[in-house]
Amino acid sequence: METRCTVAVSRASLPYTNDMKRLCALSPVSVVLLLLICAQVACAAPSSVAECGEGKERKVCLGFDRNDYPGDENMPALRKTFAFTGYWLSNPPGTNFNRWRGKRELLEREGFGFLLLFNGRDYAQLKSVPNPGPADGRAAARAAKADGFRKGSVIFLDQEQGGRMLPEQKQYVFAWAEAVRQAGYRAGIYCSGIEIPEQGGGRISTARDLHDSAAGRELFFWVANDACPPAPGCVFPKTPPAPESSGAPFAEVWQFAQSPVRRQFSATCLKSYNQDGNCYPPAVAPGLKLHLDVNAARTSDPSHTRP
Repeated sequence: METRCTVAVSRASLPYTNDMKRLCALSPVSVVLLLLICAQVACAAPSSVAECGEGKERKVCLGFDRNDYPGDENMPALRKTFAFTGYWLSNPPGTNFNRWRGKRELLEREGFGFLLLFNGRDYAQLKSVPNPGPADGRAAARAAKADGFRKGSVIFLDQEQGGRMLPEQKQYVFAWAEAVRQAGYRAGIYCSGIEIPEQGGGRISTARDLHDSAAGRELFFWVANDACPPAPGCVFPKTPPAPESSGAPFAEVWQFAQSPVRRQFSATCLKSYNQDGNCYPPAVAPGLKLHLDVNAARTSDPSHTRP
């Protein structure tokens, strides 16, 4: 991140004390040197917002997501820990409202990058209707445009069901992705990276199944794997774990902690979660109960919304 420092001194805005008299008596060269020293001190001051940690090869950034918008008043505190935030373009799962809409400019001013997310259909919604993928893809693109996200941004389709996907599910995902691309955006998928047993033997994850079925299509992967290990639990390290450590080497983003904790996967790191089973960020008052999911990415803007 580039840091710019500006130092300005206005005699009209400062009390004219003996110290100021001595400052004005200095030669122009001395004044310039003094200002340069002050600028260096200011630049060396610790940042009050989260920076991306340096991984083995390149930086890794920490982000969060949650279904309900945390509230304008909590975003500065969250920015102290996180470089990017999830952002729903549709109603989140299980809701009929979306409080994220219209918050892009405020979040950009706070310095957040984005994970744009659109709620997808589950198998029960697909098995008896014509493929709604094209219509849902166009709806996702319209929502991104309406909130001011530039063309070329990555929109992730939320798919909550794990394991190998059925043919109808894959047809839906790839039709959705094609409609998003035709509208000028790029397509991604949020899905499980946890390997589970198959009936005929072997193991498979939704992420690997879709990746291997993409047939050359561009598809960005936001992989959920909160199984400990490889997940570290509800932690907020300065150098987050790399997305490829999730077990999916093609992952752009790794969601490694969820709220509430899924005990069947995270039994060995339960102590990192709150006693109520949720994951709470360190810079927000505990009494607010602002539970969230924690993510790692190789960029502070995983949806690439910035020019």
